[in-house]
Amino acid sequence: MASVNSKPMPKLILVRHGQSLWNLEDRFTGWVDVPLTAKGEEEARNAGLKLKGISIDVAYTSNLQRAQNTLRLITESMGVQIPTIRDEALNERHYGELQGLNKARTAEKYGAEQVHIWRRSYDVPPPGGESLKMTAERTLPFFERSILGDIAQNKDVLVVAHGNSNRSIVMKLDGLTEEQVLQLNLATGVPVVYDMDTDGNVLGKSILD
Repeated sequence: MASVNSKPMPKLILVRHGQSLWNLEDRFTGWVDVPLTAKGEEEARNAGLKLKGISIDVAYTSNLQRAQNTLRLITESMGVQIPTIRDEALNERHYGELQGLNKARTAEKYGAEQVHIWRRSYDVPPPGGESLKMTAERTLPFFERSILGDIAQNKDVLVVAHGNSNRSIVMKLDGLTEEQVLQLNLATGVPVVYDMDTDGNVLGKSILD
């Protein structure tokens, strides 16, 4: 019989940051350090309410303020303080020369087909930027070393990052192909909760939307 003090299997919670100013303006953001909108702040607070009462031992976030402030608002809403690790390995995909450009105007400039390839292919980067494949090659070694390292110690982990860095993690956890991950869209401010074992295997998944 398990001890009454035994800890349940660890949880891994992924949250994409709340809506940012350039999400609202439909601009390529990448590594530009733009703030959250009022809606994004509300999304973050709501994520915290959904996670209230769930144990979290450590949090990870990127070097960008929209993710860091989302994490801050989540923890404030939960009423907890959590040790936090920040690393640019969790930053959004770098969009290179497209950063700051409106997506519709970019399609007018380069052609809709070319922009679609940059946005939705797995391994074709925009000029001076990263493809999703390159983002995964940056994000996943850190994820496997640090985040799964905490999971191996039976810690509950919260990761507040970005659409594409989190997509890379979901691709690994869900065993998605290169084609399948291109269809994956992660909503802003919505917690994705994985029940894990200490070997890093997924036992269950729920989306708190």
